[in-house]
Amino acid sequence: MSDLFPLCARGAETRRRGRVLVGPVDLTLEAGGVTVVIGPNGSGKTTLLRLLHGTARLSAGTLDWACDTEEARKHLGFVFQRPVMLRRSVVQNIAYPLRLRGVGRAKARGQAAEWAARVGLGQMLDRPATGLSGGEMQKLALARAFITAPRAVFLDEPTAALDGAATREIEALMQEAKEDGVRLILATHDMGQARRLADDVVFLHQGRVAETGPAEAFLAGPETAAAQAFLRGDIVE
Repeated sequence: MSDLFPLCARGAETRRRGRVLVGPVDLTLEAGGVTVVIGPNGSGKTTLLRLLHGTARLSAGTLDWACDTEEARKHLGFVFQRPVMLRRSVVQNIAYPLRLRGVGRAKARGQAAEWAARVGLGQMLDRPATGLSGGEMQKLALARAFITAPRAVFLDEPTAALDGAATREIEALMQEAKEDGVRLILATHDMGQARRLADDVVFLHQGRVAETGPAEAFLAGPETAAAQAFLRGDIVE
């Protein structure tokens, strides 16, 4: 089990120009499995992920890993909904995090080539990354996030703009990562995906955690009126 967890948020908030974007959040994430963050559009799913990851500024409250925060951040990854591609080749994009950590060019390229093959991009090593399809870019983003052997990865709607075939491939990669012991925290609007992947669920409403619990129990019968309405497909404001 990872020595990063539990991750404990207590009264955690992030603000911009005096306005609270998310919080106060009281949430504990234990080691292992996939946490799926769901909620209406505008509820703050992306911001919550960024807050927990440490990308968004903690404006109030506390956010504590089981180890030193700076140490924890060395073992985290983040996959964005629209991944940024460097104007370099596929293999150079995947190798980039290793190069930042001081890994030699040849060794980094070798590991990047292995990861490219693992995600189905093995025949595209020297292709410009900016010319990839949406699904291929997300595969690259996953390889780039996982190449440093993170213990936890945050994923923000990684299949939002993808077709069914690409979504299946990305989900298979996430399941493989989970089986390898990587802790995944995934924001999604796709309830089918939530049902397929979630071990536990965080339901976010108006920037706050309205309900959380094991996925099976939550999806079978949420306790809060907002979550019940959301699962029925009603408009939740």
